[in-house]
Amino acid sequence: MLRYSNVVINGDSTISLPENCSLAVRHAVDMIVRDHEKVFGKVPNLISSNTEAADIVVRYASNHEECPERPEAYGFRFIENAEKPSFHIVGFDDLGIIYGLLHYSHQYLGVDPFWFWAELPIKQRSEIHIPAIVFNSPEKKVKYRGWFVNDEVCLIGWKNEYPPTKEIWYPVFETLLRCGGNMVIPGTDLPKDGIHADLAAEMGLWVTHHHAEPLGAEMFLRAFPGKKPSYKQNPALFESLWQDAIEKQKDEKIVWVLSFRGQGDAPFWHYDPEFDTPEKRGAMISKVVQRQYEMISQSVDNPVYSMALYGEISELYKAGHVKVPEGIIKIWADNGYGKMVTRRQGNENYRIPSLPATNDAGEHGLYYHITFHDLQASNHLTMFPSPPELIKEELEKAFDAGAVSYLLLNSGNIRMHLYPLDIVSELWNNGTINIEEHLQSYCKRLYTTKHKEIAELYKSYFEQTIPYGPHPDDKAGDEFYHHPARKIIGHWLQGKTDTPMEKLYWATGEIPFTDQVKWFMEKCEQGLAGWEEYLKQCRQISLLLPEEDKQRFDVQLLQQAELHAFGCKGFISLCKAYISFTKNEFPLAFVHASESINSYRECKKALRRAEHGKWENFYRADWLTNIDSTIYSLEALRKFLRMQGDSPDFFLWYKEYLMPETEKYIYLENTHRNPLSDDELGKRLAEKFLQ
Repeated sequence: MLRYSNVVINGDSTISLPENCSLAVRHAVDMIVRDHEKVFGKVPNLISSNTEAADIVVRYASNHEECPERPEAYGFRFIENAEKPSFHIVGFDDLGIIYGLLHYSHQYLGVDPFWFWAELPIKQRSEIHIPAIVFNSPEKKVKYRGWFVNDEVCLIGWKNEYPPTKEIWYPVFETLLRCGGNMVIPGTDLPKDGIHADLAAEMGLWVTHHHAEPLGAEMFLRAFPGKKPSYKQNPALFESLWQDAIEKQKDEKIVWVLSFRGQGDAPFWHYDPEFDTPEKRGAMISKVVQRQYEMISQSVDNPVYSMALYGEISELYKAGHVKVPEGIIKIWADNGYGKMVTRRQGNENYRIPSLPATNDAGEHGLYYHITFHDLQASNHLTMFPSPPELIKEELEKAFDAGAVSYLLLNSGNIRMHLYPLDIVSELWNNGTINIEEHLQSYCKRLYTTKHKEIAELYKSYFEQTIPYGPHPDDKAGDEFYHHPARKIIGHWLQGKTDTPMEKLYWATGEIPFTDQVKWFMEKCEQGLAGWEEYLKQCRQISLLLPEEDKQRFDVQLLQQAELHAFGCKGFISLCKAYISFTKNEFPLAFVHASESINSYRECKKALRRAEHGKWENFYRADWLTNIDSTIYSLEALRKFLRMQGDSPDFFLWYKEYLMPETEKYIYLENTHRNPLSDDELGKRLAEKFLQ
């Protein structure tokens, strides 16, 4: 029985580390040293294996009574030495120690998992008291769980160095570990000499692969430009790439992804059209996966295999055309919008259920999105557009179906997705979540005041997102205001308006082009009032918050409201410009195009306002939603419209609509031929036409 009920930790405390501390544990210790310095104002004393002199002892378990006997487990124990007790963080393995250290950091030092991304201040204290209560870590619900840092262009463009350096990747991996994750795909198709994969492994994470880069191998066409990417024709070339990837990673913690898709994350038969039946396609995928399986087995001891049943592969597997070797975790994917059905491919949207059947033996897992990029209606710069209840329902249903061996979450850029990331981490750790209780706790973690009001705004956010289709998950993210808009502009300027645009059928169906434009205008008009009211509420709350909370709130909610509201307005004005154009009302069309540009420029300003301090240039590489491309397209459109009546001297509209009547018939051309800029002309014509 301990004579002391607490262990007191302060700036003079000593931490004892295991001998021959692994690099992964050392990284976690570095985090704790930094946390101690922030809390106590000084770094702790670090010693090796002198447990009697230490206040905190970090060590591996020596028997089953010190922590649960399973991978990643840890326990808190308390030992009395001479005149004082010590606090022991006891791990079953490296990840057990890492999670134990990070639990200590969160629970007792008060360091939130999102401290870096949310810029959460860490409270300074003179000492903390740790109750001397034995604790054993619970087992995680999902065995392999982590992030696919996909569509990571903001991370790529944040700093000048490419590929991104340790400065970028370290906080990504640290946050993942603090959220209980143990697995990562560090980026998409980055140069193989980048630090991302090596650093992830150093920090104790399992590394896995993109389904378009099976085994983590080099893309075929990058390695063999000019060669046909056909496994049937060039099996040796494909296998050389796979063997190189195996040799490079065989001594690391790898969850091997077996798959066979085409170049650029498309079906392989786009390059091999002779595979024109489901039977032929399934047979080839089965053959390739079997060969990958054999190659790994020959080089790696006790490999962990998985297979991505993504897109067309899921459909072929469900139909019985794809055979999967035993011992492989079968990974089922959502549609990019959080629903466990097959994804929309262009205009095809079969929505085939994407969960294992009750008689499908073996291990199963999930590939799930809270951010997505599909050039249609997905979210990238803003939060997941459907309510959190959808995430809860879909993931808990998947767990009940046995998909608990693997959960790879498409996490995007981290910073703008903190709330859904936290929801999923609760689910992969505990298997369930109470959405209401979690939201209240989340708001108290991120904000010091106005918790009730902010929680209501989080709830309301998901009520405002535009429903563009018949399904509950058909909710529009920020790309809805940009990719379809640019397609409309391109179709218009290419002189194709007499035919409908096929690339918009996924939304509008097969209707005339003018009706397609009106469809988008109506959807945005239906959503705009809600977004404008929501933005108004966000601005009102923002003014009431202390400065640190305000800065955080403005990035996490207000900015996202701006991207939606001004995206809506910009798209509506574009559609109005087209309708005016069809009526030969060219000056009015020009005005609407100018109004559209102004709205989309407000989106850019919203991004710029969020680039304060360490976030300078964070949105520089917005290349997926790509607000700049939308503005560029609109500027081309506006010039085209000005050609429809203000050409050749670009003075006629000024004369007709803006020049005082007393001047129109007596002016001298040589003193009135300095044309107004497009912006100035649009502004002044708007005052006449839109008042």
